[in-house]
Amino acid sequence: MNFPLFIKAILIAVVISAVSYFAAGLLSADQYSTAIGAFIGSLVGFFISTQLNESSETDAATDDIKTLYVGNLPYRANEAAVRHLFAEHGYVHSVRLMKDKNTGKRRGFGFVEISAQDSDKAIKALNDTEFQQRTLKVREAKERPEKSEE
Repeated sequence: MNFPLFIKAILIAVVISAVSYFAAGLLSADQYSTAIGAFIGSLVGFFISTQLNESSETDAATDDIKTLYVGNLPYRANEAAVRHLFAEHGYVHSVRLMKDKNTGKRRGFGFVEISAQDSDKAIKALNDTEFQQRTLKVREAKERPEKSEE
C-alpha cells in the first residue's frame, strides 16, 4: 500500500513510542540512545529512498531491469543503506546483500536491481566512490554460468 507521508510519520511515531516504552527498562542510556538513533536513521533512509523512487515509479514499472554487482561493501552495511545510496541515481527494484551460509555474516558484496535506463548513470556515479569508509566496486553483474553435471 502507498500511504501518504503524514500517515507513515504517525505510524513511525507509534512504533518508536512502543519501542521506547519497552526498551527503557532493558537497556542502559547509551545503548538505548544508540539503538534509537540507528532505528531513526534507517527510517529516514527508507523515506528518502521512497520519495526519490515515487516520482519514477510509474515509468519504472514498464522498464527493463539490470542487475548491478556491488563489491567491497562494508560488513556493517544493510539493505536499507545500500538502497538509499542507489536510489539517488535511479529507481531501485531490489537489493540483495550476500551472506555466508554457515555463519550468517555478510560477505562484503551484493546485487542491486535497478532500472536499465538508470544503470549506467549509477555505475558512473558510484564506482570507485567511498561508502562507509570503503571504496565501492560497481559494475553490471555477469550471468552466473550453468553448473555442468559431470
